[in-house]
Amino acid sequence: MSAAAVAAHMVPGAIGSQTNGSVIRPAAFCGVIGFKPTHGLIPRSGALLLSRALDHVGVFARSVEDVALLAEALAGFDEEDPDTRPIARPPFVSVAASEPPLPPRFAFVRSPAWKHAEPVTQEAFAELVETLGDAAAEVETGASFERAIDMHHVIMDVEMAHNFHRDYEKAGDKLSAALRQLIERGRTHSAVDYCAALAGAAPLNDSLDSIFDEYDAIITPAAPGEPPDIKTTGNPVFCTLWTYLGTPAITLPLLSSEAGLPLGVQLVGRRGNDARLLRTARWLVTNLKGKSRRRIRPAAAGSGGPTSRKGKSS
Repeated sequence: MSAAAVAAHMVPGAIGSQTNGSVIRPAAFCGVIGFKPTHGLIPRSGALLLSRALDHVGVFARSVEDVALLAEALAGFDEEDPDTRPIARPPFVSVAASEPPLPPRFAFVRSPAWKHAEPVTQEAFAELVETLGDAAAEVETGASFERAIDMHHVIMDVEMAHNFHRDYEKAGDKLSAALRQLIERGRTHSAVDYCAALAGAAPLNDSLDSIFDEYDAIITPAAPGEPPDIKTTGNPVFCTLWTYLGTPAITLPLLSSEAGLPLGVQLVGRRGNDARLLRTARWLVTNLKGKSRRRIRPAAAGSGGPTSRKGKSS
């Protein structure tokens, strides 16, 4: 609902949480900007615990400057969240508003989720990469990333089965079928598989260093395609990898389908480089303005119409 409220101009900004794709995906479907910072950057104190390893707090707004303002205000150390660190508040607002020392370069990464990309998304991203020209190049992540989505699911299944154990035992029949199945699946995973999934994120993040040494951000879809029917919240698969790795990610409403529905462009940065990612995102929004290509239609986020009608479920 947070993304829909921002899209409908009910509020200028909102807070959300993401354990799989519940910031980036609804923001993309509603045509607003969603920002999921590095894992542990914004404290989760007071939020319902689903998965300590995967839970993130993120923000929604209609401009990069506004998500920077919200994230800067929320970021910090909280002794009630063991994954936060006692570091200085990041200067998101000033960095996001600054000009990069050199024009950013983008690594177009299809990721293991690409098989889920709908034709409209494949065509739109081909056009986007062509428009960016020398500023973008396609980069492969390699075979080591192929199991990352499965490892995310193992962690989410096990930790949610643990955290909802009491609810399942006392009132399992009152839980939704989907939640019951997730909990029951979580009870079947072995401790060895769970520990391997937890341990698998660090080496994958290390392997991304070679990409981020050359490129300012990874560019990839935020969702498989257009906003789905209102009865479903859609497939989060294009968010899963980056949630598992705990990297910062932001979705920008830069593309649209022939029907005028939003197609989110997701930028991903190196862990801890949130401010640089925000600066790169603002640069991309600014520099795509005025492009006349068919699917690239930068506009004010949350501009209403079918954009805010779809995607109420977030």
